[in-house]
Amino acid sequence: MQQTITVGLVAYGMSGQVFHAPFLHTLPGFQLKTVVERHAEKSKERYPYVNVVRSLDELLADDSIELVVVTTPNHLHYADTKKALEAGKHVVVEKPFVENTTQAEELIALAKRQNRHLIVYQNRRWDSDFQTVKKVLAQGMLGDLVHFESHYDRYVNYIRPGNTWKEDTQGATGVLYDLGAHLIDQALQLFGAPKAVTGDLRVEREGSRIIDNFHLTLHYDRPRVLIQSNMLVRELGPRFILHGVNGSFLKWGLDPQEAALKAGRWPNEAGWGTEPENLWGKLNTQWGDLHTIGRIETVPGDYNQFYHGVYAALTEDAPVPVKPEEALLTQKVIEAAIRSAEEGRQVAP
Repeated sequence: MQQTITVGLVAYGMSGQVFHAPFLHTLPGFQLKTVVERHAEKSKERYPYVNVVRSLDELLADDSIELVVVTTPNHLHYADTKKALEAGKHVVVEKPFVENTTQAEELIALAKRQNRHLIVYQNRRWDSDFQTVKKVLAQGMLGDLVHFESHYDRYVNYIRPGNTWKEDTQGATGVLYDLGAHLIDQALQLFGAPKAVTGDLRVEREGSRIIDNFHLTLHYDRPRVLIQSNMLVRELGPRFILHGVNGSFLKWGLDPQEAALKAGRWPNEAGWGTEPENLWGKLNTQWGDLHTIGRIETVPGDYNQFYHGVYAALTEDAPVPVKPEEALLTQKVIEAAIRSAEEGRQVAP
């Protein structure tokens, strides 16, 4: 008989609604038992079986809950994760992990002392476009890679109402922590720790108090790695640009899973994470004696794999799908980028 992991979800904002609750509901082996909502009971509209409590303390008082999923605003990640670990729970915490490396190191040490798993939700490792990029590189389609460019741009030319904490300078806000945490994590998965980071960080929207444009160079011997996010891009270019000694690969569009989840679809549907043909990436390369120009079918994305990994870690002692030490390195790169922008020089993470 399959073991069941009883789960408490801390907060039911966009992240809890879109990226966590649907998977905890549909995946065998998980029971979403309790949701923390400070003032409402919105989670019951879709999951009428859950208990709604008003505080993390109420959730942690339930000894049957083994796994706590923290999706509170970024500046609360450290305190909420620490409290859950101290209560003897395993923890999944949304990205960005925490506000600084000191907090990250403290939580990693606490999890080890408590003999509990601490897992950071870097779901975009299972994006369709990133999975395709990994296969293109693994199969050597471009030869030695010399240039890697990753963009995650949006067009939001106003201060977003109703998301006050996201537009506040308090605690790990702005696109460097938000989207940058994803792009940096993906680059580190491909290339490992960089020797240094150069950061160009800007505040460009009228009335903005947060970084809404960043351009990072992660320095390796090879390839050149550029990461960029800008909230004032109305006409989107490629999401990925790769150039190697034999050819190039360009990929437009975004993984379809977030849009599908926001539309209320379930992640166990047939064809989940599949992209339409018009978004397949373009390959122009030398393949043996042949010059090849064509489209590469996008590998389906699958955020289910994150929670499959969580389940295996908790029940089979398998490796966690995202190691907290990997999230710590992402945090170090973010802080190096901030120092670089302030001091006008390359900074080692």
